[in-house]
Amino acid sequence: MVFSFRLLSLLPLRLLHFLGACLGRAAYHLVPRYRCLTIENLTRAGMDSPALRRAAAAEAGRAVLELPKLWMRPQAEVVARVVQVSGWSLVEDAWSAGKGILFLTPHLGCFEITAQYYASFRPMTVLYRRPKHASLVPLIERGRGANLRLAAADMSGVRALLKALRSGEAAGMLPDQVPGAGEGVWAPFFGRPAYTMTLAARLAGTGATVLLAYAERLPRGAGYHLRLFPFAADRSGTVEQQATQINAALEDLIRRCPQQYAWGYNRYKRPRGAPPAPLAGEGAA
Repeated sequence: MVFSFRLLSLLPLRLLHFLGACLGRAAYHLVPRYRCLTIENLTRAGMDSPALRRAAAAEAGRAVLELPKLWMRPQAEVVARVVQVSGWSLVEDAWSAGKGILFLTPHLGCFEITAQYYASFRPMTVLYRRPKHASLVPLIERGRGANLRLAAADMSGVRALLKALRSGEAAGMLPDQVPGAGEGVWAPFFGRPAYTMTLAARLAGTGATVLLAYAERLPRGAGYHLRLFPFAADRSGTVEQQATQINAALEDLIRRCPQQYAWGYNRYKRPRGAPPAPLAGEGAA
């Protein structure tokens, strides 16, 4: 695995994205469950069309084949692929105020590069769930600079995130990742109850600046455009209400670049041991 990743990392990003698009389209046609999930999720979001299905499948493949470039190349080379940044003044304002920064980065665009870019400036801790394939662990852990720390998706990781934020550092997570039982609540996401992590809302209670972020994949391997947005939710609400607000903000973010969202991800699954989703007509938050 390491050898194949190393070889792929030597290819130009443009070629990796071309091959990835071919891979993604092939997977869409050859894997019925992936195809059905993509169509179902796009339909639920009111965005389904043949053109968007094809684009989303191609982007999913690009997301896979760009990983060797992000994990195996030197950090300076990786960070240099962020060729445009919008909203960086939000980061600088948080620095000036001495506040920690909580980055909420959904499965949109190249979410791997957002943390690496920030960590090229200052320390950052990101929530990390070990992959099912053990052979991927060393690849993931080596593809980070000195400023980017990985926190396991357990209580020790939560403590690491809290420590980082309270120290005025940055923390990051994928807020649309399905949490384990007892770690989430049912909240609407594109009109359907989705089991949603409460950790993001709890961390926002530290007083940290909360930013939404995604790195848009540019055409023909030209690099990435990092986009940052403020998140100004009412933190006085319940955890359920805050989870609903976060999901609504993620929906707005995804609508900006729908072809690069991971529509094939089973966002609406029920974790083992979690309560059932609310019935139609019942409140989900």
